[in-house]
Amino acid sequence: MNICVCVKQVPSANEQRLDPVTGTVIREGVSSILNPFDAYAVEEAVRLKAKFGGQIAAVSMGVPSAVETLRRIVAVGVDRAILLTDRAFAGADTLATARALALGIQKIGNVDLILCGRMATDGDTAQVGPMLAELLGIPHATDVSKIGAAGPEFIEVARMADDGYLRARLPLPALLTVVKEINVPKLPSVAGVLRGRRAGVDVWSASDIGADPGEIGLRGSRTRVVKTARPEPRAACRFLSGADELLEVLKGGGRA
Repeated sequence: MNICVCVKQVPSANEQRLDPVTGTVIREGVSSILNPFDAYAVEEAVRLKAKFGGQIAAVSMGVPSAVETLRRIVAVGVDRAILLTDRAFAGADTLATARALALGIQKIGNVDLILCGRMATDGDTAQVGPMLAELLGIPHATDVSKIGAAGPEFIEVARMADDGYLRARLPLPALLTVVKEINVPKLPSVAGVLRGRRAGVDVWSASDIGADPGEIGLRGSRTRVVKTARPEPRAACRFLSGADELLEVLKGGGRA
């Protein structure tokens, strides 16, 4: 089973900032990490490879520094890493991002299963995975919490729903977005860390994947961030000392 994992380098939670003009995330000059949800997708890919064989390719669209994030992924068992990086990709919304990833995956070729994290923490949209599946013309399942039986032509999954779990059987090739309940990511071994440091990362530009400049980046985006705002501060928590004080609050004589 040949697997492709889509991953993203995101700003650390306490350093996330938006460009006031374009409304896009500022990525230069801030510390970045692997999108936490993508770590579960990588771990699941490694487990599936151990069970069914095959190869794992990781693909990411981002700034040149994302090479280091991809090397850390190689350290845990990914066989090949590809970075899509080009100024033409800058400012992409979820659709433009999915278009670039689709072209990258088509260039990789011979992919049976695509795994994505549920969403990226710098956008929280959970849109890229389903969009990518639609662009590639393959079935998909979101919020997958367990992968069951699989064969050359199918895969069975359980996905989280509002009132329980749904079981589904998808023909391959297919795309899955996974939730954190699916596994516990392992730390790389010493040998893995050394392998990751030495790993080569394929770097592809927009022209390398045959992208139309009008379909990627800010030019290819169909949505715009028109306004951002910080959450309103919440009232301070008050601790009540006993039943008498609680009764006073309930009567309206005090403020909670």
